[in-house]
Amino acid sequence: MIKISKIEYYLPKDILTNQDLEKEFPEWSSDRIKEKVGITQRHISSENETVLELAIQSSEKIFKTYDRNKIDFILFCTQSPDYFLPTTACILQDKLGLRKNIGAMDFNLGCSGFVYGLAFAKGLISAGIAKSILLITSETYTKHINPKDKANRSIFGDASASAVIEKSESPEDYKFCLGTDGSGAENLIVKKGAFKKDFELNPNNEFDPENLYMNGPEIFNFTIENIPGLVKETLEVNNKTMDDIDYFVFHQANSFMLNYLRKKTKIPAEKFYIDMEKTGNTVSATIPIALKNMMDKGTLKEGDKVLLAGFGVGYSWGATIIEI
Repeated sequence: MIKISKIEYYLPKDILTNQDLEKEFPEWSSDRIKEKVGITQRHISSENETVLELAIQSSEKIFKTYDRNKIDFILFCTQSPDYFLPTTACILQDKLGLRKNIGAMDFNLGCSGFVYGLAFAKGLISAGIAKSILLITSETYTKHINPKDKANRSIFGDASASAVIEKSESPEDYKFCLGTDGSGAENLIVKKGAFKKDFELNPNNEFDPENLYMNGPEIFNFTIENIPGLVKETLEVNNKTMDDIDYFVFHQANSFMLNYLRKKTKIPAEKFYIDMEKTGNTVSATIPIALKNMMDKGTLKEGDKVLLAGFGVGYSWGATIIEI
């Protein structure tokens, strides 16, 4: 069993509000954006601000109250890295002044990234490879988005979240449920930028293939088809019922999708947490940001059981239960 000992997050200083978008796209109403996706503003990384800089900020918040010398592994999740190579995690070890006799690796996942990171951390701790893991989810998706893409600009924001994962003394050993369907890869993709050259533009994509392309209806369909079953499976493999769970924290995609999922999954509204109004969809950082906000507000208390579910680009999905 693992536990999340600390969580902190960092948001870039630049803010894009619905009113800002309305000025650029007069046909859009700021109130309508809020009504549709549940977001009023999102934080945007500056031109020279990368996932590394964001990760340093969120991690240094951790080390104000946690001894950095205890960290013996870095897991870094991003889909907008500073470089193809070296891994950002290696650079981060030096920038944070961590010990050299530690492990460090990047992994490329989107909205399921935090749950997968917890799974990796559990494996490392269970195998005796690490005792104190710094799990970082840091993303600057807005750098992938075309300035004329009003839909994606209204949804995504940038952020970094850092968490310390350690062994728990709890007798519970919660299992993970993970899933993959690569047949949906082209429904959320940046086609150009790496080494595959024989790309073709989706006929509905008017933007450059270096930009983020999202087929919203297909992403919605994928979510509705897979996530209710994921929740059911996660409860079953852990011998729990919905009544045993105090809160459900899903990837904060947008409020319309989350409310639809909640109703389809029959989760009571008072157990279902939605909080993206001031941050937007920050990809792999949404779940840890939500958990930190719940802790700061006193919503979560010791002993609470929380079902986490991440899903999106890949397609990729994953869920587990944690105990506060």
